[in-house]
Amino acid sequence: MSSSAQHVIEREGLLGTVGNTPIIPLQHLHSGAVEIYAKAEWHNPSGSVKDRPAAAILREALQSGELGNGRSLLDSTSGNMGIAYATLAAAIGVPVHLTLPANANNARKGILHALGTQLTLTDPLEGSDGARHVAAAIAAQHPDRYYYADQYSNPTNWRAHFETTGPEILRDTEGRITHFVAGLGTTGTVVGTGRYLREAAPGVQIIAFQPEGPLHGLEGLKNLTSSEVPEIFDPLVPDETLDVKTEDAYAMARRLAREEGLLVGPSSAAAAVAALALAERMDTGLIVTIFADSGLKYLDQPFWNEP
Repeated sequence: MSSSAQHVIEREGLLGTVGNTPIIPLQHLHSGAVEIYAKAEWHNPSGSVKDRPAAAILREALQSGELGNGRSLLDSTSGNMGIAYATLAAAIGVPVHLTLPANANNARKGILHALGTQLTLTDPLEGSDGARHVAAAIAAQHPDRYYYADQYSNPTNWRAHFETTGPEILRDTEGRITHFVAGLGTTGTVVGTGRYLREAAPGVQIIAFQPEGPLHGLEGLKNLTSSEVPEIFDPLVPDETLDVKTEDAYAMARRLAREEGLLVGPSSAAAAVAALALAERMDTGLIVTIFADSGLKYLDQPFWNEP
């Protein structure tokens, strides 16, 4: 590490350690000529890909003066973005208030409580869209108390991936990437990384994936045909969108643990399902996908016990 890079990390503290996560080859799931790599985002400080937009949003809000002087950061979350906010904000002394669906798993709630986050639990039947509506209402009632980050409409979300995720992938594959695969949630990863790759490596195909239907078990992902479409989403970025079944993702999570030694969450497993489906249609190429987080927050889920 150069002395200048070390200086930046020391100056930024925990925020300076976000990014530069490794890419890991999936060597046993696919035996064809197509190479498949996964970017292991659990190496970020809070353990997920959401550290990238959270760090960028915090930096920008502090620099603009929207955060500070006792104001709290307010946003909705289904889990990982909230944990990223809470982790990084704690390191710089910024209070955080999150709205979270009440049916979020206990591990996520426990982590957020441990980090000192103020939580407002929302109607589980309304999911992440309902949590967002509640956050917007709180922000409207107390405009002087909160900086409302609104990750679904905040362009800093996708720009974080344009500035970090995309360049890292192109660098670490030595420009050999042919296909990029990522899930649709806030859509920041697909939009930002996709836009960067379109500019820097125009031949790369951008493949999005989403849960097969509105009722699913893939936390952090959205079926955009049946839910509110984030304002930052650009439908012109993906060349194709694949649907992934929850059951297939659960089965893949078990396979990744037992065949690759990678303990990942359901959305990461869904990414592997989509990448493998794509690889089956290809003769040659190099696919990179995003493994958003590890499986440690999901160990209480029953799907691990299936044969």
